[in-house]
Amino acid sequence: MTTTLPATATTDRSDAATRRPPALGGFSPAVLGIELRRVLRNRRTLAFTLLMPAVFFLIFGLPQRGQDLDNGRPVIAYVMVSLAVYAAMVATTSAGAAVATERALGWSRQLRLTPLRPTAYVATKVATAMALGLLAVCVEFAVGAAAGVRLPAHVWLLSGLGAWLGSLVFAAFGLFIGYLVPAENVMQFIGPILAVLAMFGGLFVPVEVLPEVLAEVARYTPVYGLGEVARAPLTGDGVSLGALVNLLAWTAVFTVGAARLFRRDTARV
Repeated sequence: MTTTLPATATTDRSDAATRRPPALGGFSPAVLGIELRRVLRNRRTLAFTLLMPAVFFLIFGLPQRGQDLDNGRPVIAYVMVSLAVYAAMVATTSAGAAVATERALGWSRQLRLTPLRPTAYVATKVATAMALGLLAVCVEFAVGAAAGVRLPAHVWLLSGLGAWLGSLVFAAFGLFIGYLVPAENVMQFIGPILAVLAMFGGLFVPVEVLPEVLAEVARYTPVYGLGEVARAPLTGDGVSLGALVNLLAWTAVFTVGAARLFRRDTARV
């Protein structure tokens, strides 16, 4: 005795057999573009990440006009690069930590019903954070140039790339905080933590002027390595091995921490 399957069942099986998972897990320029537009429409985020560091430069940088570093480069440029690092770290952290709000609203669960893979979702968040970080560095450098900062082209380029690419550590930090802290508390954590890290990491004041004990502690903060890498083309001092180890180690710590929290979060669904 033979059984004939309905035509609809045969069609469904055929569709399932030919269905393929999306390329790159669903990561695409279209999804990234949606994320970027959503971030750029948030005026509070833009004020926090773009406007505030620029105002800091005008307050603390302009009074340094006419003063030079030991190598003859202007002190105002040193302030500009330091605040570009601060702008990039604030931007990437804020964009990464946005996952906390999406988790609270249920958007993360909703996305898991789509072909978008979890790893592609995280990659989109990191790419969005880095795009916002690049914008923050560009805005800070534009304000500096408008204020009269003049540097060789290679210093602009290398310091900008150092500030931007090094801020990847804070994109990972933002994801880590976003998966660790409830949405209603995430911004309360980010603001003070970043301000303290910037203070003791040598962005607001040089590490050399801090008391000896605090200067030693500062060298172990995640900001210290990033600041040294970004300012090296300006100061001409080069990048120490300790700064590179610092930057890579903190990037690894936050990446592993975010990955563990991410797996724990997805396991709940």
